[in-house]
This record gives sequence, C-alpha cells and structure tokens, in this order.
Amino acid sequence: MKADEIKFDEKGLVPAIIQDAASKEVLTLAYMNKEAFEKTSETKETWLYSRSRQELWHKGETSGNTQKVLEIRYDCDQDAVLLLVEPNGPACHTGDYSCFKGSGTAKSGRFDIFNTLEKVIASREAEMPEGAYTTYLFTEGVDKILKKVGEEAAEVIIASKNRNHEELKWEAADLLFHLMVLLREQKLPLDEVLKVLEERHNS
Repeated sequence: MKADEIKFDEKGLVPAIIQDAASKEVLTLAYMNKEAFEKTSETKETWLYSRSRQELWHKGETSGNTQKVLEIRYDCDQDAVLLLVEPNGPACHTGDYSCFKGSGTAKSGRFDIFNTLEKVIASREAEMPEGAYTTYLFTEGVDKILKKVGEEAAEVIIASKNRNHEELKWEAADLLFHLMVLLREQKLPLDEVLKVLEERHNS
C-alpha cells in the first residue's frame, strides 16, 4: 500500500486505528501524515503524527513500548487506516494496555469468555501488574508456561480416568487458560487455531 492511495484531510492527516493483531483489542486512535505513513510502511513499526506537538513521533521511542506492524489496511473511502500490530508493552501513555476504557456487558455468544480471556492475557503481558499470576508466568518464560500446560493436561487425564466431573471441569479450565497464555507468548492468535478447526471441519 502506498501513501498516494490514502485520502489525507485538509491538514494532511488521516485517522489511524491501532489494533492488537492477536487479541483484536483496539489499542489507540491516533493520526498519521504522509511521512508517518511512509515510515510505518518502511520500518514495519508504528509512526504517528502528534497534533498537540505538531511533530512526527515513533511509538515507543522513549518508553520502549514499540509496535511491530503486521498489516496496514484502509477503509472503503480510503480516508482512515487500520494498523494490525504486535505490541511490545502498553499502548497507552498511562501504562495501560489500551487507551480505551469501558464497562460494557454485551454478550454475543456462549464462548465470549475466550474473547475476554484473550484480551486480559494480552493486557497482563503488556502491563505486567505486580502480583498477578499471569505476570508471573510471562516473567518465568516459555519453559514455565509449557510445564504448566503439561501439568494441567496430566490433571485432565487423571480426572477423566476417575470419572470425576467436578474435578474435570476445573482441570479442563486450567488447561485452556494456560494454553491461551502459551498462545500469547508464542504470538499466535486464537483465531488461527479456530481457523484450522474450521478448515478441518469443512474438508
């Protein structure tokens, strides 16, 4: 995609929506000028234009919370862009995973908890809050996460052999949670796993 394909406004800017490519959480709404767009395309990292400071800025230049840009899209009118990124830390200057806050309770299906968990796990990795179990797992690294996945899988087997439904539901939940932490550590979106299941089903 080239800058010439984008319709910048009279001030030479275009809104840029930044989204976590894995969790699908919207992280930031910012603006880009032509130079920011071109630098983002060239470096595969997020560059934006600050309207308050009236200058170009490289996301994470001072904080270290850079964003690897995996894909750039534009809308049907070509007057807004979407950056799908792999964040290296919080997106917000407050230290939060996302700049957006809310308390919505809308439900769309029986598996909504997976969407919620994926976003919470992503925010834990970005913010690393002290005392959180998920922070501990990310701090310890992939070997610890793999160990937990193995342990929980073994517990699922034992509960199943014991025909203990109460124990099985708890152990199965533990296994799914740790598997989702592993997917985040590996930067593999849950969507990719679901896509494989869908493809297998369709074939």
